[in-house]
Amino acid sequence: MKTPLLRVTPPVSRDRIISHFPKWYTPEACLQLKDHFHAQVRSASQQRNMGTVGLKISKVVVVGDLFVGKTSLINRFCKDVFDRDYKATIGVDFEIERFEIAGVPYNLQIWDTAGQEKFKCIASAYYRGAEVIITVFDLTDIQTLDHTKQWLEDALRENEPGSSFVFLVGTKKDLLTDAACERTELDAIRFANAMQAEYWSVSAKTGENVKDFFSRVAALAFEKSVLMELERSNSRIAQIGAGNLIKIEGSSVEASEGSSQAHVTCC
Repeated sequence: MKTPLLRVTPPVSRDRIISHFPKWYTPEACLQLKDHFHAQVRSASQQRNMGTVGLKISKVVVVGDLFVGKTSLINRFCKDVFDRDYKATIGVDFEIERFEIAGVPYNLQIWDTAGQEKFKCIASAYYRGAEVIITVFDLTDIQTLDHTKQWLEDALRENEPGSSFVFLVGTKKDLLTDAACERTELDAIRFANAMQAEYWSVSAKTGENVKDFFSRVAALAFEKSVLMELERSNSRIAQIGAGNLIKIEGSSVEASEGSSQAHVTCC
């Protein structure tokens, strides 16, 4: 009789290990001003069943106008690349990025949605169930900031009130002087406060703030996920990291090793 092989998930990369709560970009537009994970989350993470196999997944959707840099932002984080001449996203794409947060395996499923008007009806179907909504604008084009309100409304319409963290992200920071960036950020922070969003400025070209931003996204989503699981468990010691499946067009996706990618298109 053959002994069944034990499938061991390879360790996550060092920059995906989060042990301390990541810092915000600016306190003027911050979702949570704190330095540590919630005490219940720390306790549950330490007491979880170490034999549990599986990964928790949180869904992230990235929305915004065409050519504001949504795909470049995701590619810089997931693949550490920057392509100046990328093609516009058709339909939706997604990447799965693995983390270890407070010692617990955790995934972000990051959906890259098309910015063209003609694809809005398709992309909106994938907004549902988003634990994080990232609205993106171009720091060099103030009109794209104005449009973030509508993108956010479209995404929120597909989700339960209060169920999603909201981020407002200004891209192409490398194209502005420090003084010009500060002026634009003042307007962006006002937008973020009105949207009840946390604000970040990033550059996909240089990588500035990209890893810090997604670490912040992952930590906030993880903490909320664990607190909700603790509430559901109704017990003092929660078994976390039991694994979630994300349904995609009648099938399911589960992250088990490495960074996964899928592509969804339409005619």
